Amino acid sequence: MKRAVIVGAGIAGLATALRLGQDGWRTLVVERAPARRSGGYLVNLLGAGYDAAERLALIPALSDRALGLFTTVLVRADGRPKLTVPAAVAEAALGARTMSVFRGDLETALYEAVRDRVEFRFGATVTSIDQDAGQVRIVLSDGTTEEADLLIGADGVHSTTRTAAFGPDHRVDLPYVVAAFPLAHPVADVPESSATTFIGPGRTAAIVNLGPQRSSAFFTYRCANPGLELEQGPVAALRAAFGDLAAGVPEALRHLETDPAGAYFDRVSQVVMPRWSTGRIVLLGDAAWCVTLFAGHGAALALAGADQLGTALRRHGHDIPAALADWEAGLRPEVTKRQALARRGMYQYAPPSRFHVWINDVTIRAITLPGVRGLVRRGIERQNR
Repeated sequence: MKRAVIVGAGIAGLATALRLGQDGWRTLVVERAPARRSGGYLVNLLGAGYDAAERLALIPALSDRALGLFTTVLVRADGRPKLTVPAAVAEAALGARTMSVFRGDLETALYEAVRDRVEFRFGATVTSIDQDAGQVRIVLSDGTTEEADLLIGADGVHSTTRTAAFGPDHRVDLPYVVAAFPLAHPVADVPESSATTFIGPGRTAAIVNLGPQRSSAFFTYRCANPGLELEQGPVAALRAAFGDLAAGVPEALRHLETDPAGAYFDRVSQVVMPRWSTGRIVLLGDAAWCVTLFAGHGAALALAGADQLGTALRRHGHDIPAALADWEAGLRPEVTKRQALARRGMYQYAPPSRFHVWINDVTIRAITLPGVRGLVRRGIERQNR
């Protein structure tokens, strides 16, 4: 029975553990956090990501947690509505084979599917790696040493596995900061089953109200020095960047004050690498190719990557390096496309000027026209192939 060590208990790591378990691998999942984390903003599963969720038998569990489609209201800084995007527009654009869930709910569904079949070790990560033709040896921060047929680094954009195996120079930091956190209760200024979104020069604030325990906030903004923003912490940084806004933002920030540690707050980065594997070591998910929130599809790519990795390993049997090369060749074109789309997405989430905001508004208003919806849907379908 082949053995794998997976570093990272997020979507990519758990999905990989689930997929390899289908082929009989023994798996250890190592996670640097002391316990499993939850929370985060919503993610969309579509295209290859939805296909992978279906093959991993996740759809029944996720259906109970699916957020459904909702109306989005674009607002001005003072909260006055600017234009409304009905839920039917998203439905027409995305089609039937799509699902929106909170990141934490997707991680929970994955964890529940593997927890009785996988060994977990929390509070530890990789410190050093050595390998030969037959196995890979991993020294962990808790002082233990593990031997395996395959090491999978699925430990995110700040991957210690990537640094240990490939060196530190693969993360490309962009001049943006992002924050996302759940809201225990809806905010008063956002109607139920809807979202309000403010998009202004260099920043976006979105509040989603889908009922108790199903609401969340999302913020991103351009800044000269993301490191200084992170040093302030999410409360001070977001108040400075968004304190002038209405439409639910003040209440969301007050909620953040009660639990700042529960927020995801980080700089925006991509990971760009010439290769995702070396010998018996492979990176997967944001550790290998972080496309950023500006492109979306991060969760979908993680699921698709895990599913396709399992297929390649099964196809090549004991020739693990050949399997990893085959897997990368099939997946890399999609990742390259998504990273390019992210660079265009910056103009949507953080428009550089008021003119760009106006262009975005015109584009969104055009999408709401009935005759344009079919064109948008066909364009999205082509992107997702």
